[in-house]
Amino acid sequence: MGDPGRLIAFEGVEGAGKSTQLELLRRVLEGREGRGREVVVTREPGGTPAGERIRALLLDPQVELHPRAEALLFAAAREDHVRHTIAPALAQGSWVICDRFFDSTRVYQGAVGKLDLRYIHALERITVGALKPDLTFIMDVPVEVGMSRAGRRRKGEEPDRFEAESRAFHEQLGQAYRLLAQSEPERCVLIDATQPKGLVGDRIWQIVGERLHPERLAAAGAAR
Repeated sequence: MGDPGRLIAFEGVEGAGKSTQLELLRRVLEGREGRGREVVVTREPGGTPAGERIRALLLDPQVELHPRAEALLFAAAREDHVRHTIAPALAQGSWVICDRFFDSTRVYQGAVGKLDLRYIHALERITVGALKPDLTFIMDVPVEVGMSRAGRRRKGEEPDRFEAESRAFHEQLGQAYRLLAQSEPERCVLIDATQPKGLVGDRIWQIVGERLHPERLAAAGAAR
């Protein structure tokens, strides 16, 4: 039987650097794991044709949705994503790196949107069952840093529904993510994403090595 697949998620406020660090980790895993291991990079909402269509609706700044409707749409996209992308990749022994997963719903629609967590967890049971990330990195930056980065990334384009929310909304997101990291330290790791991206990447790789394959960390470090 081959090595098991692994699921790593990146979470955080807008502009926290998830996409940058996700790509850095992909390169490291593909270069150092060797032996033809496949690394699948995906995102939520999205990751499948249906999921990408739902994503467009959820992020459309012209659309107004109650947090309950948001949670249902995220759940629909997640069920399709798990069924057609994540679960098959893990079954083949691939490492899956996902830009957001169920913690985003817990934080955005649960903690900030004030939906009953029993409702959120019921949707999780339907969409992911027992599946959860082996490791979740929560990228932490002050709101002003994240919003500044997000603005530069847009390059003059209109912000999406969530980027356009108030400063208070984004402050609540950051606090909710920090509380999440404290509540599930065996899975979630809070990362200071204000540091230079190379240092942040080194820290992430160290944690991946320690938690998911510690026997390879020394050899990987020697190859840097």
